[in-house]
Amino acid sequence: MLNLHAREYVNRVTDPIGRALVERGLTPNTVTVVGTVGASAAALWFFPRGELAIGPWVITFFVLLDLVDGAMARAGGKGTAFGAVLDSTCDRIADGALLAGLTWWCLGVGEERVLGIAAMICLVSSQLISYVKARAEGMGLDADGGLVERAERLIVVLLGTFLHGVGVPYALHVALWGLAAASVYTVLQRLVLVHRSAREQAR
Repeated sequence: MLNLHAREYVNRVTDPIGRALVERGLTPNTVTVVGTVGASAAALWFFPRGELAIGPWVITFFVLLDLVDGAMARAGGKGTAFGAVLDSTCDRIADGALLAGLTWWCLGVGEERVLGIAAMICLVSSQLISYVKARAEGMGLDADGGLVERAERLIVVLLGTFLHGVGVPYALHVALWGLAAASVYTVLQRLVLVHRSAREQAR
């Protein structure tokens, strides 16, 4: 949803930043790796320690680099097939670290074992959402779209975590259980899209 409606407005902000970074000699792949390492390290440092108010802000900073690397690729004409694969791989790493950190908190200092189930469902389903699309596109099929893609998942998780960190009751519970249900639905939704695409291709 956000990819469809917000991309044009986001590009207006990130494109000038991307051009400026390219002019300073940075490469999109460097920014991609820095963003992934930073987001993953922050998630696995702050969340298991129960620092749920500051953690989302640090992670958000590094996640936003994912927007900038695309702008850099467009600005410098340096988009490559390897860069695209690296970007997707790093997205999966960052997403996995984020939800693993929350699961760690739930099963550790947070003492929220039932909520940990929701976090694990989100972790597995988020990887499946991306895998179904990648696998389908590798076979020439269409699986684009779905209720919650990466942008929506990040917003829900980070916002819910921050609100819980500042004392809003049940904010993280609503975020994780709601996202778990929406993510499972999105996996099924993409499988339906692949099935339809395969039938059309067979015709």
